[in-house]
Amino acid sequence: MLRLPRLLLVALCFWQAVIIWTLSVGTVLASDSDATRSLTTVQHALGETTIRGKPARVISLYQGATDTAVALGIEPVGVVESWTEQPMYRYLRDHVGDPDYLGLETQPDLERIAWLAPDLIVGAQYRHRTIYPLLTRIAPTVIPGEVFDFKALLKLMAKASGRQDRGERLLAQWQARVNDFRTQIQQKLGERWPQEVAILSFRADHARIYYDGFARTVLRELGFEAPEAHRKDSWGIKLTSQESIPAMDAQAVFVFMEDDAAVQHTYDSWTQHPLWQNLQAVRKKEVYQVDPVIWNMGGGIIAANRMLDDLYEHYGLEPSDPGACPPC
Repeated sequence: MLRLPRLLLVALCFWQAVIIWTLSVGTVLASDSDATRSLTTVQHALGETTIRGKPARVISLYQGATDTAVALGIEPVGVVESWTEQPMYRYLRDHVGDPDYLGLETQPDLERIAWLAPDLIVGAQYRHRTIYPLLTRIAPTVIPGEVFDFKALLKLMAKASGRQDRGERLLAQWQARVNDFRTQIQQKLGERWPQEVAILSFRADHARIYYDGFARTVLRELGFEAPEAHRKDSWGIKLTSQESIPAMDAQAVFVFMEDDAAVQHTYDSWTQHPLWQNLQAVRKKEVYQVDPVIWNMGGGIIAANRMLDDLYEHYGLEPSDPGACPPC
């Protein structure tokens, strides 16, 4: 059972009372037309939420929701800090406005959230399931199902925020780019398409193969395939021995890692090993280093478009215009 400090519970109750009083005063003063503003009911991973009107004070409690909010033209009043490039990823920094920072995804500041008096909160099921009842006492809260499904997240947030038209335009734009990329790469690679690709990450003391995740979701939609050994129902695997390098084999490899001396040492050590040099992607010079923020942490439609930009470049294709999404 979730237990919170007594002081935090008191603070939440206080701010809930303030919000309820404010809403009550607003209701008394509102005109009949204001009182009958449209209600939107949204189905999500943890239930059903009813939202009044078009939310103006939105809070994002995970990275993909922040990316998606920016794409929808929302400047959130509160967001959690980014994992790197704190407090906000560089690719979003100029577009997110001037939000309050609410701590990390893993432990957002509930008192600060209540103080901001939001009218919509977006959380993540795997992070915020236990605090969901508390969040709903502060404001209408929606929780997407699969955190890597950026299109489902976009649809959910577009409906919840009253921006469905913009959401549909973003999805149509994305689909047009996907179709264009698939046409171009099939023409270029011919019989070598679809290509099997591996997604790797190096850490300070190990390497990782990603079987699933944000990058794999995007690559799968674009038509790339995973090597047979990587088609497993799990996030991936940690490799602690260089003798496991053959498990990384694929026709092409995408590698992301943080800018850290210990990580760089691991990468240098592993990639100088004869087993690495024998990988088919290495022999064919189809190993591509990519941005860990865009490929692993961003999690939204803007990051997906940035990934697609990288792929156009890596394969020497003519990029299509990202169009109506300036940060894209």
